[in-house]
Amino acid sequence: MRNSILSALGALALMAAGPADAEEPVTLVAAGSLKTALQEVADTFAAATGVEVTTRFGPSGLMREEIEGGAPAHVFASANLDHPRALAEAGHGGPVVLFARNRLCALARPGLAVRPDTLLDVMLDDATRLGTSTPGADPSGDYAWQLFERADALRPGAGAALDGKARQLTGGPDSPAAPEGRNTYAWVMESDRADLFLTYCTNAVLAAREVPDLQIVAIPDALSVGADYGLLVRDGAPGAATRLALHILSPEGQAVLAAHGFDAPALPKE
Repeated sequence: MRNSILSALGALALMAAGPADAEEPVTLVAAGSLKTALQEVADTFAAATGVEVTTRFGPSGLMREEIEGGAPAHVFASANLDHPRALAEAGHGGPVVLFARNRLCALARPGLAVRPDTLLDVMLDDATRLGTSTPGADPSGDYAWQLFERADALRPGAGAALDGKARQLTGGPDSPAAPEGRNTYAWVMESDRADLFLTYCTNAVLAAREVPDLQIVAIPDALSVGADYGLLVRDGAPGAATRLALHILSPEGQAVLAAHGFDAPALPKE
């Protein structure tokens, strides 16, 4: 894995070797789960280089569709590898680089009796309103359905039961947006739309900071699903876009991701 990251870094370095164009702004389009971390990375890059960075965050699948439809984007940071690979295969840019990892956690309403060892029972309980993001549009939803498949391997029939009861509350084209300034998952839980919500652990931490009574429940290893995040620079993007991608992959950028709870695979070992 380390070698593949280094190879992609070399390709990006060659792309960035042209003349500096600090006056040309760069557009960064990224997964919503990256908003806090990558906004900080973009701000530090802009301060160091003088390059203006415009950011746009949302469900990765919808962001990919917007890019395919012609929406402006120089750097695309997705919550999975599939969406940037689809863009690369269609000739929209490359290479695709794994730059961060995440995991799913369960976010539980205050007072819900749930522990990691009882999580599957609570999810399957008819009384539990189980919330997820929208598969296809948002990789968080896809990862939730991967968890359902793992549950089915442990307990035959559990996958179909979870598929049938899951409420797709976020990440879709018609999902209601949280009020300005609110964390989406804190707002969903505080609005009493779910008893238990499967989301990235990083999202769960941000939600619990906003609504401290929320519970974060670790998902047991047998059900646990990891998320690989992929980065792509668009063909025809200014050289500053490649330098922004390299900054995300640099020790400084990776340290910011790690500080926000992501596993940063390009971060040097101590």
